[in-house]
Amino acid sequence: MQTSLVARVASKMFIFAHRRARTMLDGEYGAVSRGRSLDFDDLRAYTPGDEIRDIDWKASARLGSPLVRRYAAVRKQTVILVADTGRGMAAVSRSGDPKREIMLMALGVMGYLAHRHGDQLALVAGDSAATAAHPSRTGQAHLEQILRRLESSAGASAARSDLTAQLAHVARTVRRRGLLVIVADEAALDEEDEALLTRLAVQHEILWITVLDAELVGAAAPRRSYDVDGGAPLLGRLAAEEEVVRDYGRLMAERTERRERILNRLGIVEGRLGSVDEVLPGLFRLLERHRRAR
Repeated sequence: MQTSLVARVASKMFIFAHRRARTMLDGEYGAVSRGRSLDFDDLRAYTPGDEIRDIDWKASARLGSPLVRRYAAVRKQTVILVADTGRGMAAVSRSGDPKREIMLMALGVMGYLAHRHGDQLALVAGDSAATAAHPSRTGQAHLEQILRRLESSAGASAARSDLTAQLAHVARTVRRRGLLVIVADEAALDEEDEALLTRLAVQHEILWITVLDAELVGAAAPRRSYDVDGGAPLLGRLAAEEEVVRDYGRLMAERTERRERILNRLGIVEGRLGSVDEVLPGLFRLLERHRRAR
């Protein structure tokens, strides 16, 4: 009989965090949507006579012209888990833990918190070959299905990673405001990603979780490493060359700086996870920073 993935997540939450920490994590999640008597529906252009208090200043600044929020009757929040399940997630993380396990735990915890609060939960996940979408629903059985999908999809047999395709799918198909929880590795964000995130940030609240790649140079680097896309060895003896190490470090720093610049401009808070053990404290800090930034 298969062990429930929801039960596994709940068990790890109990093991990795004492009661007070779990309560605080639950409280930080609840603060994301607390205090709304009306629910955001969409944005439209400002017209004379609109209430000044309904202007969305952040969205207006991004677009360059005033936008006002329209609201619908109150309902529970919709949480949309967005994941890259390409074979890049079959690699190991900074700690040596499989990146897939970190992704599964992080989204499992966020999904479990959403379930505890009665929120709707949806999934958009995939690779360069296909995108799978699970519609928003409530309930533990639905969360279990989502986690099973994530577990079976991310692996060495998957197609290449393609986060851009998942972001584009959300931009095309999700009409109502939600909380997007995006999990990706340290892949570079390009101009298309930036344009998609700019569009999504106007409509949704976004939490970004980066799963840290393994170090390929330095003392923490594995003795042998291989590219999960093609199986070719990475760096090898070249990692001992000072020039290679320097250029590799510069490339990684530039990639990180670009991602930070894009996310900071859009007001998207990022959390970085290098191991399964870092998931709970990392998510707590992420939710806390998101609450303070609102």
